[in-house]
Formats: sequence, structure tokens, C-alpha cells
Amino acid sequence: MSTDVVRIGVVDSGHGVAQKVTGSAAFAVEEGQLWLADAVPDQLGHGSRIIEIIQTLAPDAEVLSAQVFHDRFTTTAAQVAAAIDWLVEEGAQLINLSLGLRQDRESLREACARARKRGVILCAASPARGEPVYPSAYSGVFRMTGDARCSRTEITHLDTEFADFGACVRPLDETPGQSGASLGCAHLSAHLAGYLRDADQPRVSAARAWLIERSCYQGPEQRGVVDA
Repeated sequence: MSTDVVRIGVVDSGHGVAQKVTGSAAFAVEEGQLWLADAVPDQLGHGSRIIEIIQTLAPDAEVLSAQVFHDRFTTTAAQVAAAIDWLVEEGAQLINLSLGLRQDRESLREACARARKRGVILCAASPARGEPVYPSAYSGVFRMTGDARCSRTEITHLDTEFADFGACVRPLDETPGQSGASLGCAHLSAHLAGYLRDADQPRVSAARAWLIERSCYQGPEQRGVVDA
């Protein structure tokens, strides 16, 4: 059984002032150039919410914060790719990407491939329906979404054309209107910290089997079905 500390990377809008992270960095584009800079406090609150979920459900894990959103929810494939590369070099075993870009870009695709080659588990938010987003649509990336059936400790093995797994959609403070695939992704990353903590030689295939074994629900929620 592994006793190493699990290190989780979060690519998002940063972390809150009161949140303790093992390391942080910001990735920004200025005048057409990609820059690595010091992270600033989360201005949007999204990254803080994601980190709060992970740290609450996986309190023994270390968190690394890679900031790609700043004063608005816009970023580029180059920023996300650079954030992934940085997190891999910082020793992240799992990277949470509670985001989705509409366009496939070579830089992002190759960064994900490099991370997977190093054995890093990539968990990315995927909408429950509609057009694919990236990086969740890349091969080998766990497509994570929310499932209203799930409590904070529950997992769904969806196995649909849109998503692999689902989990709790709600933030910890139960703020009305705050829910969705990004929060489900965070919950699933926290669950996977348990797999990484106990696995002697973590592998993506074994992590998938681990999630399936612990799933409380199989397949998508069937709405509108009434028993005869």
C-alpha cells in the first residue's frame, strides 16, 4: 500500500487567500506572448470552490493551483497546456480541469498526451449533452460531469457518449444556482485521491475500474419513467 502524499493539480481561476496550497503559478497571455507569473488571489471564486471541494473530501492530499482564468472566464489552449505541463513537472499525480474549450488545439492535445505518458490522471469536466469540449474529448482523459442523484460520497458510472462518470453537482455551501459538471469533476477528483493513496502503482485503467466498482448508480438517470 502506498504511503506517499497524493498531489492534485487544479487548473482554474486560482485559490482563495485563506486556502493553503503546496504551490501555485499563473499563466497569462499578454501582447500575444504566454507568460508564467505569480498567482494572484482568485477573483472569480470558481477555482476556490473547486479546491474547497477537493480539500474537504481529500484532506490529506496536497493541492497545486495553476491559474488560467483571471478577471473573466476566458482562457486559451496555450495557457491550459502550459498549466498542465507545469503541474506535471511539480509532481501532480492527478489534474482537475473543471473547464472546457470548444476548439481542439494541438498544443492542448499534446500537453494531455505528455501528462498521460507520465502516468498522470486527467479529470476534465464534460457537459451531460451537446457538443464535445476539450480536453475531456481527448482519448485517455476521464470525462466527468455532475449527477443530481449523487450525494457527496457517491459516484455514477454513466458510460454515455458524453461522460464517463458523474458525482455530486453541488458546492459545499449549497449556494442556489451553483451546480454543474465542473463541481461533479471536482468531487470525482477528490474520490480518486483515495485510489491514488492506496495504489502501489497507479494506472489509468485501474483508476477507471476503481471508480466503476464504487459506483452507486449505473447509466444515466432515467427521467419521466413511471413504474407500471
